Amino acid sequence: MGWMHDTLQYLQQDPVHRVYHHNEITFSILYAWSENFMLPLSHDEVVHGKGQLVNKFPGDRWQKLATLRALYGFMWAHPGKKLLFMGSEFAQNDEWNESAGLQWYLTEFAEHSGVQKVISRLNSIYKAKPALWQKDTNPEGFSWLVGDDGASNVVAFTRWSDDGTPLVCITNFSPVPHDSYQLPLPTAGVWREILNTDDLAFGGSGITNESFAVDVDTDLKRIFRVPPLATVWLERV
Repeated sequence: MGWMHDTLQYLQQDPVHRVYHHNEITFSILYAWSENFMLPLSHDEVVHGKGQLVNKFPGDRWQKLATLRALYGFMWAHPGKKLLFMGSEFAQNDEWNESAGLQWYLTEFAEHSGVQKVISRLNSIYKAKPALWQKDTNPEGFSWLVGDDGASNVVAFTRWSDDGTPLVCITNFSPVPHDSYQLPLPTAGVWREILNTDDLAFGGSGITNESFAVDVDTDLKRIFRVPPLATVWLERV
């Protein structure tokens, strides 16, 4: 059924049950190189009683919005071009209605402007970091770091540019933070966060990481703070 169906099917599960659906969030990589794909979150998913994206997810209001921000971070890092239907960029509450305008007034509220800021930040980084798009149709542009940790609801992978520059994406689809997560890194060096959807500026809880160094003596692993329902991007500096 494709990336959109599988991803939304996974995220509509209660987080405690996502362990049993982990393949739905990883399966798309198995066929990602067979065509030049788009990753749509289209109007088909926000009409005819299906509800807006933010209202599809379980949890309280904060968890729904955090899940949406995490999804966007995961989506922008995933191979494939992005397609987001209007209104989703600020977490519109109501379904799309062709007879009415968008609920732009919602951007006056912090929880909605936070989602809008995430989209702005994602687009800015996406434009500046070739690792996120240069090898979209080449399997050499992607490598798993964590693909099988369904118990923690965590996935992590590296995107690679043509010149071998890595960008790491870590997503935690659990409402539980992981304060001491053993995160493997693709190369030695100094790493820093360039995106964290749990940032206070976006409406998150503010769990972030300082820049850190990884060397070969550590087996390229780092004890990492993974925020709840969030996506973090790392770059090597």
